[in-house]
Amino acid sequence: MANKKRLLVVGGVAGGASCAARARRLSEDVEIIIFERGTFVSFANCGLPYHVGKIIQKEKSLFVASPKLFKKRFNIDVRTENNVRSIDRKNKKIEIEDMKNGRVYKERYDHLVLSPGAAPLRPKLEGIDLPGIFTLRTIPDMRAIIDWLNTNKVKKAAIVGGGFIGLEMTENLKIQGIDVTIVEMEKQVMPFLDPEIAIFIHYHLKDNDISLALGSPVTGFHKHHDGSLYVMLESGKTIETDMVILAIGVRPEVELARAAGLKIGDLGGILVDDRMRTSDENIWAVGDAVEVKHFVTGAPSLIPLAGPANRQGRIAADVIIGNNQFNPSRFRGSQATSVCGVLGLTIANTGITEKMLKKNVDKANFEPYEKIHLHPEHHATYYPGAKPMALKLIFSKIDGRILGAQAVGKEGVDKRIDVIAMAIQKNGTVFDLEEAELSYAPQYGAAKDPVNMAGMIAANILRGYFSVVHWEDRSLSEAFILDVREPFEFNKGHVENAVNIPLGDLRARMSELPDNREIWAYCLVGQRSYFAARMLDLHGFSVKGLSGGYVTHKAVKQALV
Repeated sequence: MANKKRLLVVGGVAGGASCAARARRLSEDVEIIIFERGTFVSFANCGLPYHVGKIIQKEKSLFVASPKLFKKRFNIDVRTENNVRSIDRKNKKIEIEDMKNGRVYKERYDHLVLSPGAAPLRPKLEGIDLPGIFTLRTIPDMRAIIDWLNTNKVKKAAIVGGGFIGLEMTENLKIQGIDVTIVEMEKQVMPFLDPEIAIFIHYHLKDNDISLALGSPVTGFHKHHDGSLYVMLESGKTIETDMVILAIGVRPEVELARAAGLKIGDLGGILVDDRMRTSDENIWAVGDAVEVKHFVTGAPSLIPLAGPANRQGRIAADVIIGNNQFNPSRFRGSQATSVCGVLGLTIANTGITEKMLKKNVDKANFEPYEKIHLHPEHHATYYPGAKPMALKLIFSKIDGRILGAQAVGKEGVDKRIDVIAMAIQKNGTVFDLEEAELSYAPQYGAAKDPVNMAGMIAANILRGYFSVVHWEDRSLSEAFILDVREPFEFNKGHVENAVNIPLGDLRARMSELPDNREIWAYCLVGQRSYFAARMLDLHGFSVKGLSGGYVTHKAVKQALV
């Protein structure tokens, strides 16, 4: 072994473990050691909430690979509870503390891969270390939560943070009969989504008796003499609870890299190139601790997701071993494709949101864009069980390039976002979505799939067949608002000052429309108003369609409150 090249990997789980296993599959001639300061080297941390909720019944199901399996299957030495304390870049050595016995030792490396991950944010707030306040990132974290649930009569829980972990823990506590309150400093859950999409999540959570405390930061925690906890908000409100889950995000673990003099980016992650190499030519970094290029914007980003971490680990191994002559491995960047489920609702996203684009406007790094909203059924409407979804597509006004998509619904959401995500990877346009040939049977989709529909609507806009306007723009216009739904729909609720002329009557009643004002047409979800807009346009009227119809109007109105 003394003459073998040595690959040392600091940290396991997604990035580090993937790198080590890939390296072994590419070479039998390198010595590979993984150092993991925790007890477990490779586990499914995305599954932790579901073991808390007893959906994943056995804890061992979460263990992807053990040190014993790594040794037997891959001849990889895994040293758990071994904390790497420092890196000597000059002599290419690391110093390690064996946490089981306190022994400190050193190991030399030819190649070093850092996969330290990210740590849950735990701000310095009054009472934050009180018993009953937890984060969820590791197996021990999960065990502590389960133990608290088993030994305390938990009837109420407060989830601080409305992101992925927050919603997943909401579900897994609620299904155990616990009353849950989500506390989020922003005015919406899933803060990275655009607000008119997040509103559909709010509707669903309220329908499932989840309490929401939005728009006010937590200022501290207090323990009552009876053992209950109080979450104190900046608004002055307090929330009584039996336990708290902190799910307010993560920060890259970069202390080891920083101490070694490796370059750290402006966002706080380890700087790497597209081959995952750090500022030291013998050191690579992967996973949640690194800054990567956003695939759509090209801007530096922190994207702590398992999929990118796995790919980064594979790329680092390819580069280190060097067996990549045919297709040299490079990390393209991440478009932050994600999905989350809560109590039967699926939320998915890929690419950039309108929020992100508006931030780029302030930085003078702005691409003119358009957006559309649609609310298609997840499969053919004539087949029983069709469920609607809310889908938002953002695309370039210049060439139709797809910039991002968000969707919320009970069925079929992940499938559509995955298709659009692949289109983004290939720099696809809305015209590609329009022409995409997707599988169809009535129980799975429609002849015009929601993906096709999104492409068709967007393509019609770019071709000039249809002009779209958005509900948040209403206050800027003196337009004539035309509701083309049926009277019974109009009477259930309509936009203020709207005039109702059903689509079927429109040709016969065109004389009632102004010829000196712009007409903005809407229906329930946008289809009938498109038909109306085409008809009126061909008769010489100046007309635009309100994207997403009355359903989107209600969402936008609620989001702007």
